[in-house]
Amino acid sequence: MGGLRELAASFVVPGPAGVAVRDRLRVSEADAVVLAEVGVFLGSLAAADLAVRSRQGLAHDAAGWAVRKRELTGRSSARWAGSITKATHDQWALARRGQVAHLTWLRGQIASVEARLARPLGAKADKREGLARGYASRGEWHAKSRRLHTLKDRLVAVEADWVAGRVRVVRGGKHLAHARHHLAAAGLDEQVWRERWQAERMFLAADGESGKRFGNETIRVTDTGQVSVKLPAPLAHLANAPHGRYLLDATVGFRHRGQEWRDRVTANRAVAYRIHHDVLRGRWYVTASWQRAAAPVLPLQAALARGVVGVDMNDDHLAAWHLDVHGNPVGEPRRFFYDLTGSTEHRDAQIRHALTRLLHHTRRCGAAAIAIEDLDFTDGTSREEHGRNKRFRRLLSRFPTAKLRARLVSMAAEQGVAVVAVDPAYTSRWGAQHWQKPLTTPTRKISRHDAASIAVGRRALGHPIRRRTTPPHDDQSDRGGHRTVQARPDTRRREETRPHPPGPRTRCVSPVVERKRGTSLPSTVRGSATEQQSWQQDSFPLSV
Repeated sequence: MGGLRELAASFVVPGPAGVAVRDRLRVSEADAVVLAEVGVFLGSLAAADLAVRSRQGLAHDAAGWAVRKRELTGRSSARWAGSITKATHDQWALARRGQVAHLTWLRGQIASVEARLARPLGAKADKREGLARGYASRGEWHAKSRRLHTLKDRLVAVEADWVAGRVRVVRGGKHLAHARHHLAAAGLDEQVWRERWQAERMFLAADGESGKRFGNETIRVTDTGQVSVKLPAPLAHLANAPHGRYLLDATVGFRHRGQEWRDRVTANRAVAYRIHHDVLRGRWYVTASWQRAAAPVLPLQAALARGVVGVDMNDDHLAAWHLDVHGNPVGEPRRFFYDLTGSTEHRDAQIRHALTRLLHHTRRCGAAAIAIEDLDFTDGTSREEHGRNKRFRRLLSRFPTAKLRARLVSMAAEQGVAVVAVDPAYTSRWGAQHWQKPLTTPTRKISRHDAASIAVGRRALGHPIRRRTTPPHDDQSDRGGHRTVQARPDTRRREETRPHPPGPRTRCVSPVVERKRGTSLPSTVRGSATEQQSWQQDSFPLSV
C-alpha cells in the first residue's frame, strides 16, 4: 500500500453561473448585407484595439483603458466602444491563461524527457521507486535528446513573452489562418476561405445593461422578438428606424429557456447578445446570455441522503448503477451510449442525448445526486506518458471530459440533481477486483465499467470500495468487530450477531420442519418406509 497516492476528498460541484441560448435569424438579403457591413467595420476596430492593448502589455491601467475607449467612441459610439474594449481585455486575459497552461505543459514535458533520458536503454518503469522507463533504442534516445533542446528553447521564448506581458492572438483563429496556406489539404478554395475568414473576424456583440430598455441598448431584442441594432456613426446612413437604429425583418423566439429570457427583458434586466454568421450553412444566429445569482452549494451529506447514481465515463458510453445510502447496488446496471465520430455538432448532440437519458434514469431511481470521476487528461495524452500506444493516446485526446462535465453540471442543475466529483484513482481496478465477479451471473454479464461505476458511487458515499471485511477468526460472534464495511457507527444493531435464517445455507432447520419430518412420509416410491430400511445387494451368481 505504500505506492498508492493519497485520495482527494469528494465534493459537490457548484452549479453554472450563467446561461446562454441561441436562435436562428432568418434575415433577408438586405438585412444580411447591413449586418455584414456593420460586423466588418466593428471587427476592424476590434482588431486595432487588440493590437494596441497587446503592445501595452503589463503597463496597461485604467487610464490607458479610458484613452482607448475615447478613441473608439469617436469612431463608433460609446456603447460599441465599451463592448469592444471589454472584449479586448477578455481576449488578452484568455491569452495570458493560455500562456500559463503552455508553460506548465512545456515544463512537464521537459521533466518527463529528462527522467527517461537518465534511465538505461530498455529499463522498465518502477512506480514504487518513482522511476520512469528508459527508451527502447539508441536512435530513439538520440531523437528525444534533440527534442529536449527544442522544448527548452521554446520554454525560454514563452517565459520571455510571459515576463514582458506579450501575447500572440490571431483574430479569426490560428487554424483557419494556417489553412490559407494549405487550401487543398483543408478542402477549401480561396473564395470560401475568405468568406469564413471575414465572418470569424466580424464583431457584433454587446453587453447588457440593467435598467435600460429590454436590458440592452446596443443590440435590442424586444419581448415579441423584434431585433434592432444601434449603428455606429459612420454607418448611420443605413438606419431604417429612429435614433440611428436598424430594425431587422427577422424575429427570434428562443424556444429553449424562452420564458426565462422573456421575464428578464420584460423586467429590463441585463442580457448580452452576439450575432454571428455561419458561412458553411449560410445562416445567421443570435446568442443571448445572462448571469445567474450564485446558488448555495448543497452539502455533501444532504445530496447523498437518497443514494447516488455512480457513473463511469468511457469513450463510447456512460456506465451507471444506482446505489443506496449503504453503498449497495440496486437494480440493474445501465449504459448510455454515444458516438464521438463525425462533426462537432454531431458529437455535441450525442453527449447531450446521453446525459439526458442519464438524468431521467436518476430521477426514476429516486436519487438526488450523480457521482462522476474528476478526470483530467491534459497531462496524459503525450507519447512520454504512454509510449508508442498511439491508439490509447488518441482515445484520451478525443475523450470529452471538459465538455461532458460542463454539460452535465448545467443540465443537472435544471433537473435539481447534484453532481458529486470523486477522485478517479483505482476505481476501475478495485471495482473489477471486488464487484465484477460477485455480481456476474449466467444471465447477466457485468463489465469492468459497470463495476467501476459502483466504485465511483461508493467513494462518493464515503464507503470503501471493497465489499466485505474479513470475519473474526476466533468464533462466529461479532465481538471482534462488525463484519460489513457498510455499517456506520450510528447504524442500529451493528454490534449484534448476524441472524441465522433457517435453511440449508446456514445448516440449521426450523423446528416446525423437523417435527413434520417424523410424522409425514413422501408420496414418491423412492421415499417410502421400505426404502429407508437397510439393504444389501447379493453377490452375482457364478453359474450364470
